[in-house]
Amino acid sequence: MKNDNKKALHFPSTSRNRDAIVEVIKDYLPASGLVLEIGSGSGEHIIYFANLFPHLKWQPSDLDPENIESIKAWIHNEMGGKTNIYQPLRIDISSFTLSIDIVSSVICINVLHISPWAVTEGLMRNVGKILKPGGVLYLYGPYRISGKHTAPSNEKFDHFLRLQDKEWGVRNIEDVCAEAEKNDLFLSIKIAMPSNNQSLVFLKK
Repeated sequence: MKNDNKKALHFPSTSRNRDAIVEVIKDYLPASGLVLEIGSGSGEHIIYFANLFPHLKWQPSDLDPENIESIKAWIHNEMGGKTNIYQPLRIDISSFTLSIDIVSSVICINVLHISPWAVTEGLMRNVGKILKPGGVLYLYGPYRISGKHTAPSNEKFDHFLRLQDKEWGVRNIEDVCAEAEKNDLFLSIKIAMPSNNQSLVFLKK
């Protein structure tokens, strides 16, 4: 169906990275259950995933009202009445308690570097509560490793982000993992991705 709804935002990075992400998550998604996406943005990623993995239920979410409307528009335009994706929830993941039932998996793409550290803390705290034992938390984005950027372009990007907001920035993988471990989430694998990004797969203890 043609996307002619002006509320449906388009983020160019989505079409560039979605297939590389699919190549990773296809090996870690459950056989059934609910997948929660934190920070769905325009909604393009979760629409793509929901069409590729129809055996799963998909729950988009975001904090930005404009993104919420975009997600609704993409669902209306692209899903053709399919029932394996739900209407988006407005979620502030940094809130202390997230009122969501147990989920099978959580995905979070390109969020942690464009948000305060409190979002990382809240993500790990809440995922530690709502993710079923053995469930997967999947993170994607740029990260520093042992305090060092993986490419000069990431260092420039980090500088740009911090100029936009002093609480933003490319995170240290070690800091993210330490926060995860506080909440019984342990890094299973780290996979280098195109454009100097990383896929991080955490398992719930």
